[in-house]
Amino acid sequence: MTLEIITAPALGPVTHGFFTRKGGASSGVFGGLNCGGGSSDLADAVELNRTRVAGAMEVAPEALLTVHQVHSPDVVTVSEPITGTKPRADGLVTATPGLAIAVLTADCQPVLFADPDAGVIGAAHAGWRGALSGVLAATVEAMEALGARRENIAAVIGPSISQRAYEVGPEFFDDFMAEDPEFSRFFAGGEGDRMQFDLPGFGLHMLRQAGVGTAEWTGHCTYSDPERFYSFRRTTHRGEADYGRLISVIRL
Repeated sequence: MTLEIITAPALGPVTHGFFTRKGGASSGVFGGLNCGGGSSDLADAVELNRTRVAGAMEVAPEALLTVHQVHSPDVVTVSEPITGTKPRADGLVTATPGLAIAVLTADCQPVLFADPDAGVIGAAHAGWRGALSGVLAATVEAMEALGARRENIAAVIGPSISQRAYEVGPEFFDDFMAEDPEFSRFFAGGEGDRMQFDLPGFGLHMLRQAGVGTAEWTGHCTYSDPERFYSFRRTTHRGEADYGRLISVIRL
């Protein structure tokens, strides 16, 4: 099966892609393009999937770079392939041609950044915790350190869980209110004490607060489209043992 790659015109001439689960070698609950080495999927299948992604991005497999994601605001700057233990972080930036930087998600926001004029790109994994703690602004700052200008940066949020599928409880709401009461606008009423959280809306707000020139969401909901996307929350609701991870990649 052919790989399916979602692209965004806002990222312009920079090679990138939000990959769906189509076209991979994994089977069972991982069926498709599972690129998550942290899953219980067969290691050979994950490696083959990542090799297919690298080929689609026209880089060698070792030039497809990911980090050990930990829901943090931490961002690493890379200028060569990562060897040995992957750094614990949730964002990557580079100005080195030939490197493809990527993040893995399954409901959280994959965010790809580009300043084509400066030749600087970024990728961030932004779940609610990382977005709240500042990973998106930190990625912009790391890009600036390489010569990007934030007003020239385009940032696109890829397939993520949408508000209608993201039910949360009062403790979750309290975490946001403790940071800024204005964040209440990203919550809609649900049943009882439950609320519906707008993760992509919050991500767009944080990107605009960081001063990027363009901020968009592709509009794809991971929870609502099981044929195309993995979803941690859908897996939990179905009582499945594990779930795959989508990959989103950008390269100079």
